[in-house]
Amino acid sequence: MSLDHAILGFLNYGPSSGYDLKKVFDMSVRHFWPADQSQIYRTLGRLAEQGWVEMETVAQEDRPDRKVYHITPAGRAELRHWLTTPLPPLEVRDAALIQVFFAGQLADEEIIDIFEREADKLRSYLESFNQIPQCSQTYAQTCGIDSPREVFFWMLTLENGVKMLEAQLAWIESVIKRIKNKQHPSS
Repeated sequence: MSLDHAILGFLNYGPSSGYDLKKVFDMSVRHFWPADQSQIYRTLGRLAEQGWVEMETVAQEDRPDRKVYHITPAGRAELRHWLTTPLPPLEVRDAALIQVFFAGQLADEEIIDIFEREADKLRSYLESFNQIPQCSQTYAQTCGIDSPREVFFWMLTLENGVKMLEAQLAWIESVIKRIKNKQHPSS
């Protein structure tokens, strides 16, 4: 249901095509809610069926007609209703931890290799997160959003993502250190 509301939130800033929404997702919320193009288009169709968005066909000369979506008053009401509900519980399902749970069946070198690759991946994510503030500023300017308050709340989501990645990286680095120092029972 959150994809529905994310799209409603973006359309509340202004009309967009599915293609534009994909770019917006990638510039702003990809670090915690990725969406592919087909998901966005399916969701737009469902939102239109519910009466929360309307589609306008915009003719283009040298390209196919463009479908631009607008949020309706019913869509704004739904978005507001959803925003005022309690935050949903954090889903605690982590496939990586299932893998860790059974990792005792592997040799230390294999486990260290897996964790070192994961640490590298997390460092890369942290680097990419540094680009998000510039993207968010660009998005705000593109959409004509002149609200430091909106950008403040956008940055809270980035702060959360950075803190979670840093905590995960610190944990992985401690696991690597403990395995290398043989601070675990041996078979």
